[in-house]
Amino acid sequence: MFRSTASDTPRAHRQPPASFLASPALSAARVGTPFRWTRAASSARASHRENAALTRWPAIAAAPPAGFLLVCALIVGAAPAKAADPLPASMRVAYEVAFNGLPMGGFEFEAQAEHQSYTLSANAHLSVLLGAFTWAGQTHSVGLIAKDETLPAHFAFDYKSTLKTGSVSMGFSDGSVTKIAHVPPPSINPAAIPLREDHLKGVVDPLSALLVLTRASPSPCERRIPVFDGRERFDLLFSYKGDLKVTEQLPSGQPPLAVLCRVKYLPIAGHKVDLENRFMAANEDIEVALRPIPTAKVFVPYQMSIPTLLGVASIIAKRVEIASPGQPEIALLH
Repeated sequence: MFRSTASDTPRAHRQPPASFLASPALSAARVGTPFRWTRAASSARASHRENAALTRWPAIAAAPPAGFLLVCALIVGAAPAKAADPLPASMRVAYEVAFNGLPMGGFEFEAQAEHQSYTLSANAHLSVLLGAFTWAGQTHSVGLIAKDETLPAHFAFDYKSTLKTGSVSMGFSDGSVTKIAHVPPPSINPAAIPLREDHLKGVVDPLSALLVLTRASPSPCERRIPVFDGRERFDLLFSYKGDLKVTEQLPSGQPPLAVLCRVKYLPIAGHKVDLENRFMAANEDIEVALRPIPTAKVFVPYQMSIPTLLGVASIIAKRVEIASPGQPEIALLH
């Protein structure tokens, strides 16, 4: 049974009872995008366009899929991965984040696996206008891999910026969301598409969505992933687009071509049907390039590109470290 709670919040911020929170209108309000896009004012009187880019960039970077909301991906066998293939014991990937070609910060992803359990973590840090605006986010997810299914158990996302701080946490059971908590509690949003209880079944959190793609077989680009981020329910639809040549600082002996996937963002509930959402839903140019690492039986997301109304967000892997049982450690520099 889906329920929402604010048990970890101060008394002044306690939310209404779960029976009330389960109503479609309030659920919809709670399942809008978890990032409040607020216009910033700078002492340098930045232009309206610059302010919009400044305040909306954290949502782009943290949500791929989000985190990165729209697209993030990880692992699959270079020869097709099988359900029996063990996950690497650990994987660490450091990314550079840019917007319209300008460096904005970094994103670090780490995955650890033991038997059939997994622990995922991600940290993002952004700074623009010479530090006038900063944003940092931490995401954590734990769960199980059972019968080739990714089953999250708990998800937590904490963020802090020049403008605001907050957190989202979720509990899962058998692929369904059973608990949601927001700090601070979100306001009711009557413009959001209502969220129903069936929207919270058979879904994964954004960070576990990475792991779903990592276990794709036989092709990482033939995949539809149902995601719930704590406020919005959407699908990510992957399809094959081509190949992309990998640039390395030092030769690694790994395959030089990455598989290029096109990614469609398909909003289902919890979102507002505004200009930005319509643009992203119609976007045909979101891409993720997955580099095969045969000795680890994985694909690592090498490069991602997300066009937005304000420009293009890009994420590229700079350093990759993979440790697998019985295999030499792999280190890649891009």
